[in-house]
Amino acid sequence: MAENDQEKTEQATPKRLEEAREKGQVAKSREISSAAVLIGGLAYFWFGAAPMMEKMMAMMKRNFTAAATARVSMENISSIMTGMIYELFCIVLPLFLLAASIALVINLIQTGLVMSAEPLIPKWSRIDPISNLKRLFSLQALVELIKNCLKVVIIGATLWLTVRSEINTIPHLALLSVPDIVAYVGKVAFRIMTSTCWILIVLAVLDYMYQRWEHLKSLKMTKQEVKEEFKQLEGDPLVKGRIRRIQREMARKRMMAAVPKADVVITNPTHYAVALEYKQETMAAPVVVAKGADYLAQKIKEIARKHQVPIVENKEVAQMLFKLTDVNETIPETLYRAVAEILAYVYRIRHNG
Repeated sequence: MAENDQEKTEQATPKRLEEAREKGQVAKSREISSAAVLIGGLAYFWFGAAPMMEKMMAMMKRNFTAAATARVSMENISSIMTGMIYELFCIVLPLFLLAASIALVINLIQTGLVMSAEPLIPKWSRIDPISNLKRLFSLQALVELIKNCLKVVIIGATLWLTVRSEINTIPHLALLSVPDIVAYVGKVAFRIMTSTCWILIVLAVLDYMYQRWEHLKSLKMTKQEVKEEFKQLEGDPLVKGRIRRIQREMARKRMMAAVPKADVVITNPTHYAVALEYKQETMAAPVVVAKGADYLAQKIKEIARKHQVPIVENKEVAQMLFKLTDVNETIPETLYRAVAEILAYVYRIRHNG
């Protein structure tokens, strides 16, 4: 069966995920950024609304006073309006900077630092009418439409319920002073924004879960693709080296785990250490269960002392065992006599002890 006809049932491999990341394809939810920016703005208003309002009131008072006393001309009106716009910009600039910073940080938290020129490369599919129509009527577009409609309905309902609860108070606002009206409107607006924040947080969590599921689904592979990738990795020198290192480490751990069951550790005494096990009922000859030079030799001796395995110093036998045998191999016949004498010495010590 052709690869294109196969179902993509396999989860994306780490290599596939990394390749997608290099192309700028990562799971990301815009709803999380929107919710975070709104929460940041709400916090800014909570802690800085009073100073901001004072600045705006002072600005309006100053400019309206200037307008009332100035000679009416296009030049004066233009100058006053320019000044008001500039002052208003300076007042709201910290809020814009906060929103931009929050959006940037949230994107970095979601995706990490992704630097890819792939999305900037011109592609025919982006301007192809057929491809655009397919995207317009895709499942992703339908989900986005439902999500946006849901947001509008829920936020609209929240706004309506809040205003409805204040419907008896609104007619009496005409009797209040301007500062009291501003304070009242601010309180109601804060309630609306708080409710909206909670709604957006829930939607953001659900949207991120969906976006991640959709992202991983889009990167799924066929069984053939997984096999081909594995074959490529097998030929990669870096991967081969990593596999060999892991295998050596696992073999070393197994070897060290076998030292406690050894009957004796023979050393030369510092550079080499060879651990032997001999079970007369099941073994034709002693077997090397662990061996090492320098650092490994010291580790073998350390484990042997910890588990009270006898350590015998015999330079010639230790060197020959290290050079002539591998782990899990029986000792050569040429060393039978020498090793038998060492084992007899060990058994004698144990018996006398």
